[in-house]
Amino acid sequence: MQRYLRPMVFGVVVLILLAIPVVLIALRSFFLAPTEEPPKPQPIDFPHAFHVQTLGLDCTFCHREASTEADAGVPALEQCMFCHKVVPTAGKPDLQKLVNAFDSNQPIDWMRVTQLPDHVHFVHATHINAGIACQTCHGPVQDMAAGKVYQYRNLEMGDCISCHKEMGARTDCSVCHY
Repeated sequence: MQRYLRPMVFGVVVLILLAIPVVLIALRSFFLAPTEEPPKPQPIDFPHAFHVQTLGLDCTFCHREASTEADAGVPALEQCMFCHKVVPTAGKPDLQKLVNAFDSNQPIDWMRVTQLPDHVHFVHATHINAGIACQTCHGPVQDMAAGKVYQYRNLEMGDCISCHKEMGARTDCSVCHY
């Protein structure tokens, strides 16, 4: 018995050491998963409602990378200025901030609204090209007040898996965790 005790203790210690990171990641995922939050203050109160409802722009008009890349991206100032170089800025302080940033070659430091855990890889292009509406995850952004865009859904793993099952998409771990 003495002969097997040492390897058994060693094996148990190794298993415990290997289990610690797994347990910590699971706890981190559960306790630190992003949840719905109040709107974050943005440097410019961008009026999604005006651009979507009044002008009839689709989300991918500004977030062009959404249909081809993993990240939807924030529009470059040059893209905004394509239209706003001809729009009067008088009485529009947020539009003036945009023009000033462009003229001084300074980026706009937008605050990220939708958060996912670091160990999750979400590919916008796959979802957009599958016909999933942006509002499914991001909510009715077109109805949110200027500067009041917030994380609409918790986007926890169970939420995503339920949606994948409903849509007939893959649910194995490697779809989102790679």
